[in-house]
Amino acid sequence: MTQSEHLKFMKEAVKEALKGYAEGGIPIGAVLVQEGKIIGRGHNRRVQKDSAILHAETDCLENAGRLSAKDYKKCVIYSTLSPCDMCTGAILLYKIPVVVIGENETFRGPETCARKRGVKLINLDLPECKKIMRDFIAETPRLWDEDIGE
Repeated sequence: MTQSEHLKFMKEAVKEALKGYAEGGIPIGAVLVQEGKIIGRGHNRRVQKDSAILHAETDCLENAGRLSAKDYKKCVIYSTLSPCDMCTGAILLYKIPVVVIGENETFRGPETCARKRGVKLINLDLPECKKIMRDFIAETPRLWDEDIGE
């Protein structure tokens, strides 16, 4: 995929992040793309659903529904923030080959582990994604710490 296509899909992930924030949640969003088409969307809904595991990536995978192993291998997952250990585990389990990250300055998940397992990571390093997270963390540091297990 081209840089402009990556930016187009990341824009959709950002919309999901802002939707989550508007609902009173943590502003992280994700979309799952298969062969150029969005097949799943999600945002962190831990607060909204009183959930321990509804991060943006897991919500996105849930909303995509059941897919075959063959289908996951044709996907790219876009996340506004570097996926955490739990979400990276789901990506590895389903063998999603490419992860496009909005930024990893605010938080960096186990990217080295993912790369060692064959996942291609593309960090777009977007100022918009950094600003969303910096503003949120400044507003609600306790909620952020809870989300990342601090």
